[in-house]
Amino acid sequence: MYEVLREHKLYFFLAEIGIIISLFFSYRMYRSFIRPLEFMASGGNAIRDKDFNVKFVKTGSREMDKLINVYNDMIDNIRQERTTLQEQHYFLEKLIYASPTGIVILDYDDRLSEINPKALDFLSISNEWRNKLFSDFDHPLLNAIAGMEADSSKVIALNGGTERYKCQSSRFIHQGFERKFILIQELSKEILEAEKKAYAKVIRMMAHEVNNSIGAINSILTSLMEFYKMEDPEQDAEVRASLTIALNRNERLNLFMRNFASVIRLPEPFMESVSLQKMLWDIARLMESQAEEKQINIELQLPEKEIFARLDLRQMDQALVNIVINAIESIGEKGSIRFQLMEQPLTILIEDNGPGLSPETSDQLFSPFFSTKMDGQGIGLTLVKEILMNHKAQFSLRTLESGWTRFEILL
Repeated sequence: MYEVLREHKLYFFLAEIGIIISLFFSYRMYRSFIRPLEFMASGGNAIRDKDFNVKFVKTGSREMDKLINVYNDMIDNIRQERTTLQEQHYFLEKLIYASPTGIVILDYDDRLSEINPKALDFLSISNEWRNKLFSDFDHPLLNAIAGMEADSSKVIALNGGTERYKCQSSRFIHQGFERKFILIQELSKEILEAEKKAYAKVIRMMAHEVNNSIGAINSILTSLMEFYKMEDPEQDAEVRASLTIALNRNERLNLFMRNFASVIRLPEPFMESVSLQKMLWDIARLMESQAEEKQINIELQLPEKEIFARLDLRQMDQALVNIVINAIESIGEKGSIRFQLMEQPLTILIEDNGPGLSPETSDQLFSPFFSTKMDGQGIGLTLVKEILMNHKAQFSLRTLESGWTRFEILL
C-alpha cells in the first residue's frame, strides 16, 4: 500500500474506503450473531430470578423477531399459570385454615407438616408440633389415628362416648412422592342431638301409654279394696295383700317413668354465682351417712381461698350427687371418695378407689341409659351428661394408672 500511495494515491484511498466498509459489515455480522446469545442470556437470567414481567421489544429483524415472539408468548403463559397457581394456593390455604373439619397434613416421613386451627382444637396440642410424629404426643385421638392406613376411615369414641370423631385418611402426590393427610370431623353434637330426639320421642310415647294405663288400673284396684270384701277373712286378707302389692308395683313403674321423663324435661340452667367450696361441702355432708354405712370415707381437699362460679346450683348439685352415688356403688364396701377443687383451670375432681372401669365399659359410659347394674336404668350418668352439657362444661370419667377412678369436670 505504501508503493500504491507513492504512485497511485487514488487506489490507496479506494482501498482504505473498502477496509472501512469491510469493518462496518463485519461489525453488523458480529452483532447479528451475538445479539441472539445476549437475548438468550438476559431471558435466562430473568427466568432464573423468577421475574416473569420482562419482555423484549421487536428489533425489525425477521429471525430475531420470531425468537422474541416465542419468548414473549412463553413468558405470558408462565406468568398466567404462576398467577393461577398462587391464587389457588392462597385459596386452598384460606379454605384449610377456615375449615370446620380438622385437617392434618403429613410429610414424606409421616411427620406433622401442617395442622389447621380446628385440628389443633380437637387435639389440644402445643404450638411445638411441627416435624413431630404422632407417637410424640400422649393424646387418645392421636393414638387412635396413628395407625390408620391410607384411604381408610373410622369413627373414634372418647370420654365414654361423649366425644365422637370421624377420621378419614387419604393421600396425594407432591413432587413425585406420596404424602398422607387426615380429616377429623366431630360427630358428637350431631349424634347427641339425634340420640336425644330419638329417646325423647320414645320416652314421651312410653310415658303416655304407661301413665294412662296405670291411672285406670290403680283406680280399679283402689275401688276393689274399698268396696269388695270376701266372706272368708283369710281369702279377703290374701286378696287385699295382692292388691296392695299390685298398687305398689304400679307406683314403682310410675316412678320409673318419671325418672326417664326427668331427662327430657330438664329446664335451661338458671345461672348464679355459687361458692364451689360450700357446694362440695354440702354434698359431702349429705352423702356422708350413706357412705359410712358401707365403711366409705369421704375426703375433701379444697383450697382455702373461696372460689365462685356461675352455674345452676340445683342442677349441678343433682349431677354431683349422682356421681357420688355411682362412686359409692362402685366401691361396694370399704374405700375412699375424694373431692378436689382446682382454680387454674377451674376443675372439680371426684375420685374413688373402687375396682375401676373396664375398656368395654369406658366406651359406653355416657351412652343413653347404659348401665352395668342388673336393675339399673342408666338414668344417672345420662342426666349428669345433660346437665354438664347444658353448662357447657367439659367432662370425662376414666380409671387412672394409680387405680383411682376420676370424674373430671372442667367448668
